[in-house]
Amino acid sequence: MFLLVLKYANMALTFFLELGALAALGYWGFHNGQGVIGKVALGIGAPALAAVIWGMWGAPKSQWQLHGLGYLLLQIVFFGSAALALYVANQRSLGIAFALIFVLNCILTYVWAH
Repeated sequence: MFLLVLKYANMALTFFLELGALAALGYWGFHNGQGVIGKVALGIGAPALAAVIWGMWGAPKSQWQLHGLGYLLLQIVFFGSAALALYVANQRSLGIAFALIFVLNCILTYVWAH
């Protein structure tokens, strides 16, 4: 029973990591864009592009969901870009923490799936 609760908690963590990745990309865009138009374009455009890509190939009920190595690579790029975005937007500790939480989440998801 306890293991089942942990599995569901890890699934919830995955969802919150997805939301956090979009927020991190938005933060990066608003922080690093040049001028008001650049800030708005990057702050909205980066997470919107990431959401479309994740929705097409990463979402669990996606028509074209990747599996295996392709899915792992997509996860690394999606969540890694969020961690990197935080890091370069002067949120280094938060970027490192995000990356470590993603790695732990990914390992637990893999272990419990097999």
